[in-house]
Amino acid sequence: MLTRRTLLASGAAAAAAPLAAGGAAAATPPGIVVMAKEIDDIISFDPAQSYEFSDTEVDANVYRKLVSPDLEDLSKIDPDLASAWEVSADGKTFTFHLTQDALFPSGKPMTAADAEFSLHRVVTLNLTPGFILTQFGFTKDNVAQLIRATDPHTLVMELPKPAATSFVLYCLSANVGAIVEKETALSHQEKNDLGNHWLTSHSAGNGPYQLTSWSANDHIILDANPHAATAPLTKRVFIRHVKDPATQVLMVRRGDADIARDLTPDLLKSVAGDPSLYRLTTPSTNQMYLAGNAGYAPFAKIEVRQAIKWAIDYAGIQTNIVPATYIVNQGFEPTMILGAATTNPFQKDPDKAKALLAQAGYAGGFTATLDHFSDHPYTDIAAAIQADLGALGIKVSLQPGTRSQVFTKMRARQHQLILSEWYPDYFDPNSNAQAFCANPDDSNNSPLKIIAWRCHFYNPTLTAEVTEAAQELDTAKRVAIYHRMQQQFWDTSPIAFMLQENLIAIVRKNVTGFVLGAQSDFTRYNEIRKA
Repeated sequence: MLTRRTLLASGAAAAAAPLAAGGAAAATPPGIVVMAKEIDDIISFDPAQSYEFSDTEVDANVYRKLVSPDLEDLSKIDPDLASAWEVSADGKTFTFHLTQDALFPSGKPMTAADAEFSLHRVVTLNLTPGFILTQFGFTKDNVAQLIRATDPHTLVMELPKPAATSFVLYCLSANVGAIVEKETALSHQEKNDLGNHWLTSHSAGNGPYQLTSWSANDHIILDANPHAATAPLTKRVFIRHVKDPATQVLMVRRGDADIARDLTPDLLKSVAGDPSLYRLTTPSTNQMYLAGNAGYAPFAKIEVRQAIKWAIDYAGIQTNIVPATYIVNQGFEPTMILGAATTNPFQKDPDKAKALLAQAGYAGGFTATLDHFSDHPYTDIAAAIQADLGALGIKVSLQPGTRSQVFTKMRARQHQLILSEWYPDYFDPNSNAQAFCANPDDSNNSPLKIIAWRCHFYNPTLTAEVTEAAQELDTAKRVAIYHRMQQQFWDTSPIAFMLQENLIAIVRKNVTGFVLGAQSDFTRYNEIRKA
C-alpha cells in the first residue's frame, strides 16, 4: 500500500513502496494527488525527444510554450509565454512578444534567448519529433538565421516557405515548442548534446510543476515549481505505474489512488455505481481504422474499397463492443480538429456492398488476411469485421500480433487488411491529411513512407491538395479544401475510418480540477484540488 510516509518521502523511497492487496482502506495525504496509470512507454522527458503519451503529458505540466490551444475551445490558439504576436501579410514572418513574468524553478526569468535556444535545439538535435519544426524548412544550417531573439523579450521566426498561420501556431503549441531554460540545459551538456541526456530524466521548464523523480516502469514525482506564475493547487503529483487496470480499480476504490486512467469497459461498468467515485470523459484524437493494401489485387479496385466501407456495422461495433470508450467517426480528422467531417456517410448495407463487389468482378468474394493488435478491443472488433465481410463472401483470416509486429508488417507493405490506430503528431489537420492522403512517390524509394504510401494509396490530386491546404492563409478556404479532400478520400481510398476513442478517468469524489485532454499534452494537473 502507498503510505503517507511513502508519498512524502524522496523518489528513492517512493520507488521501493509496495502495493498491498489487503488491509484497511487508505487515504492519500492532503496536498498530494496519486494517479494510477500505465507509464511504461516513457523514453525521455526532453521536449526535443519525448514523443510518447506519458512523457508528453508530464511535459505539458512542466513546460510552457509560446502559444497554447484554448482547452475550452480547441479551435482557438491562446497566448502563453508569448503575450502577443504579429504575422506578416505573406504569412512567413512571425514576431512574438514574450511575457516578462515567467520564472524557471531556478528563479531566473525567461527571455527570448531561452525561446531561441529551445527551438534551435529541436531542429539541431532533430530527434523523433523534430520534423514538426523541420517540415517548415528549418535546418541546422539555417535555423540560427531564421529564428532569432531580437531583444530580451522579442522572438522573430521567418519561414523558408509559406505556411498556414494556424498550422504554424499549432505546431509551436506541440511538445517540441516547450521552452527550456538555456543556462540549465547547457550546464548539463555532454558531448554537444545540448543537455539532452540530462533532460531525459530532469526538467528545466517554467510550468506549474518540475520533475523531481522518475523511475522507469515504477513512478513519476512532480513537485510545484516554487516560481510558477500561478501556483498549482496541489503541491505534489505522484504517478504510479500500474499496468493492470483491475489493480487500478482496487487502488482508487481503497483510496490508495485518487485517479485511475486505463480502465476497460467491463471495469468501467463495475465502478459505475460506486458513490465514492465519478467518471471524466473527453473525446481524444486517437482513431481506429481498417486499411486495405492496394498492392493486393482486390483492393486495387475502387468498388472493392467502397464495398468494404458499406459492409461494416459501425454502429453495432460501437454499441456492443466499445459503448463507452469509442464513438463512430468515419472522417480522417478527429471531430474537434479544424476541417473535420461533420457527417458519417457509411452504414451497414450488405446489398449495396455485394453489388459493388460484383461490379469489381468479385461477386464470389475473395480471401484476405487481417492483421490486428492482440488485445482488447481489437480482437473483438476484428472478429466483427470478419463476420461482416464474410457475409459478402470475403473470407478473412485473422492475424493477431503485438503492436510492434503489426506496425512492422504494415511499414513493409506486406499486409492485406489491417486494423490499426492513429493519433495526430500535432493538433492541426495537416498531420492526418498528410499521413493518409499524401503519397507523391509510390515507389520503394519514396522519402514519405507514411500511411497512404504503406497502403499503396496513390492519388496525385489528394497529394497536391495536402500541400495546398498547408499553405492556405485564409482559414475558411483551408477548411473548404479539407472538406473536399474528405469526400475524395471516402470515394477513392482503401482506408475506412471507423471509431474515435474517448479518454476516461475514474476520480475519487473529493478530487476536482483534473483536466483530461484530447491529446496527451492537453492534460492538466495544475487545478487539481483535494478536499
